[in-house]
Amino acid sequence: MLLIGTVLSFASETSRSAVLFHLSTNLHNLLNGRLATLLSSAFVTGGGPVWLTVPVLACLLALAELRFGTRRLVAIFFGGHIGATLLVAGGLMVAVDRGWISHAVMRVQDVGVSYGAMAVLGALTAVLTRRWRWAWAASWLAVAGLGVALDRTFTSVGHLLALAIGLVSATVMCTLAGRPGQWLDKRPFTHPDRALLAIAIGLGATCLLLA
Repeated sequence: MLLIGTVLSFASETSRSAVLFHLSTNLHNLLNGRLATLLSSAFVTGGGPVWLTVPVLACLLALAELRFGTRRLVAIFFGGHIGATLLVAGGLMVAVDRGWISHAVMRVQDVGVSYGAMAVLGALTAVLTRRWRWAWAASWLAVAGLGVALDRTFTSVGHLLALAIGLVSATVMCTLAGRPGQWLDKRPFTHPDRALLAIAIGLGATCLLLA
């Protein structure tokens, strides 16, 4: 991601736009069978300095990996990214078909890590103490809902859907915890953990309110 972002930063605006369009999960690409964009779009940042986005995202992913493992982290990140993307695409198809929105939306650029990041943030609910789980989940749902109300774009809706996917994942992990091979690290957060969590919160709030 850092390499791709660096290369794109040195490309001309025309070339950069062409690459981002080719990697985008917009309706035009999906309906033309470019399903590989469901993965490739998660490795490109659509806006903001990549040198800042990648390290901040790394903090979130590192905390999640330490708490519930690499395989589940990958599954949740891409499950949130792909799941939210497909749900948004389905909603846009209906809206375009019924004339509620312009056909121009079919070619709108749609890349970035924010859907996956929101799913991971939601999934972190599983490793919090019971005292904080409901507050964490309710707070993020409220912020995501506010983002939809203020922004009123399909991206903000996608963030809310990805968060919901993460929360469902957290519920599943909590339900299965204790069974063979289904562990969760619920030890009290250390100071480094809290620092990573604070950075993750900043990333989430930025995605929801400033995207």
